[in-house]
Amino acid sequence: MKELIEYIVKSIVAEPDKVSLTEETDDRGLILKLEVAPDDKGRVIGKQGRVAEAMRTLLRVKAARAETQVKLEII
Repeated sequence: MKELIEYIVKSIVAEPDKVSLTEETDDRGLILKLEVAPDDKGRVIGKQGRVAEAMRTLLRVKAARAETQVKLEII
């Protein structure tokens, strides 16, 4: 799941070398924390949060197949 989000984010940002994605596990499932350059934050979130919501939807589908839960946090 981490690779999927990394691929999508690096494709849309202007500075792909500043993309950082970390994984954490808690009692509910997996938490992905995404950090990008300040200028790229708007590109990752998208207008009215559409890009971020699309990434979260893809993660939910992939997590449902793996019978777990995933949360994406954009820092």
